[in-house]
Amino acid sequence: MNALVEPIPDGTGIPDVPDVSAEWYRRVVESAAESPEAVRVLVDIATDAVAVLLAAMFVAAWWRARTGSSLQMARALLVPVATVVAYLLSEMAKELWQEERPCRTLGELATIAACPAYGDWSFPSNHATVAGAAAVALAWSGARLGFFAVGVALFAAASRVVVGVHYPHDVIAGLVLGATVALVFPASARLLAPVIAEARKRPRAAWLVGRPAAEPVDAPTVRLHRPRA
Repeated sequence: MNALVEPIPDGTGIPDVPDVSAEWYRRVVESAAESPEAVRVLVDIATDAVAVLLAAMFVAAWWRARTGSSLQMARALLVPVATVVAYLLSEMAKELWQEERPCRTLGELATIAACPAYGDWSFPSNHATVAGAAAVALAWSGARLGFFAVGVALFAAASRVVVGVHYPHDVIAGLVLGATVALVFPASARLLAPVIAEARKRPRAAWLVGRPAAEPVDAPTVRLHRPRA
């Protein structure tokens, strides 16, 4: 593991950290520190509350799919799966890369959020990875929440820099990683759809996978016979 690092005052020359990213981080954090206290508190709460909002959107997408097609339900069920897979890959990348948090490397800067403990690495951002995966997965699931989820993902990524716990390149990498993972899953939905269709025939599974809305039944055709002359 990397040894504890000494703070680098000017933010340049940090190993594996682009100077431009360190400079952007410094500017954003300094501007955030000058914002009103109410804004700082709100951003600090919102940056972690994003996970709850995304979870609510997962539930909304699943609930809407209960009366949709089997393919729609398969996609809705794969949304959290894609998100979890992206998170796990992000954790693996963190352990391999082991980039120190900017709030520790540039220790003289005041940050909105407390700096995470040593060993909780910076690259890539877990929050951004999860948000990127969730947004793309919700978009391809057919949920109308997809466009809103993209906005939430961008906010989630940016807020991690604003509160001072990530460099800009950390959150950009997280968004790209999450989105890339989510793009792999649409093909899996087509393989899962037949399984969903079979499960919908069983009452015990209906609470999870739902049943499609009943289609209107055509009235029986009545044939009129012309009387013979």
